[in-house]
Amino acid sequence: MTNKRVLVTTAYLEPGGEVDQLLGGAGLDTVFARAVDRNASGHSLREAVEHAEAGRGLVAGIVAGTDPFTAEVIGAAPGLRVIGRCGAGYDNVDVAAATRNGVAVAHTPGVNRQSVAEHVLGLMVSCARGIPQNVADVRAGGWSQPSGREVAGATLGVVGLGSIGRTVARLGQALGMRVVGYDPWLDHAFLDETGTRALPLAEVLAESDFVTLHLALDDSSRHLIDATALSMMKPGAYLINTSRGGVVDEEALAGALARGQLAGAALDVTEHEPLPQDSRLRDFGNVLVTGHIAGATVEARSRSSLSAARQVLDVLRGRAPAHLVNPGHATARVEAN
Repeated sequence: MTNKRVLVTTAYLEPGGEVDQLLGGAGLDTVFARAVDRNASGHSLREAVEHAEAGRGLVAGIVAGTDPFTAEVIGAAPGLRVIGRCGAGYDNVDVAAATRNGVAVAHTPGVNRQSVAEHVLGLMVSCARGIPQNVADVRAGGWSQPSGREVAGATLGVVGLGSIGRTVARLGQALGMRVVGYDPWLDHAFLDETGTRALPLAEVLAESDFVTLHLALDDSSRHLIDATALSMMKPGAYLINTSRGGVVDEEALAGALARGQLAGAALDVTEHEPLPQDSRLRDFGNVLVTGHIAGATVEARSRSSLSAARQVLDVLRGRAPAHLVNPGHATARVEAN
């Protein structure tokens, strides 16, 4: 793998860190092109790829964060063989363009499920007890003691019973919650083991005191939680989203909050990130927004970045990665090399 370079755009990875050491130990040159690096150089992502291509090396692999890898960016690296995405989601990568260019796209599902599930519990309890609002009141000199509610005995609706959703369901049950769930593809072994009730989406929304979303973003899930879905929710319920911002129609959510239909919402993801300054969601004191940090733990980030880097190495060594997103041309190219 002489003279091959791997571009690292993941914001939390550092020169000299474990990913840098792993790639360097395999004989690869590592070039860091994180947002902080690009800001310092004045380069766009495409320009950073082109700049890394200059000189004696070609960009053969990318360890990618959340930056948008468009067809233009992918096309700027003619020697590119693989993009390893740190995270389960890969909607920031133009997979069709990657496939056309013979570029394998890999991701790291499951590595942050515990971190995300714990964040969901933190958001849920914060909503139920009004913790952020009370902290702000005390900091401002107040000493209010509003009544919150217990989560034990409440109904938790899990929309999307994948790896993270199932972990959230288990944690909810451990707290004494009744758990119901919706998923187009059900894991019946999990349902039988845990006693989780599978229901149609409308019934999950209608029965749940807390609705938590765990869906990939695609055409079937975009704005799944729209005005119609929100109108089905139990009055006084809370909506929690740690999946993808586009799953929720935020204007419709603002409308439901303005009408007092929901007790509140907690979002770790928004349709446009950072949350725009003119977003109506900023107007509501019962809306908690965190900055896409549900999976941002030391443990999850280590698992995710090492998994992505190892899959980049697999492709460059002629092996199929563990979690290939785009079979077909990219797979054939991997196997042929």
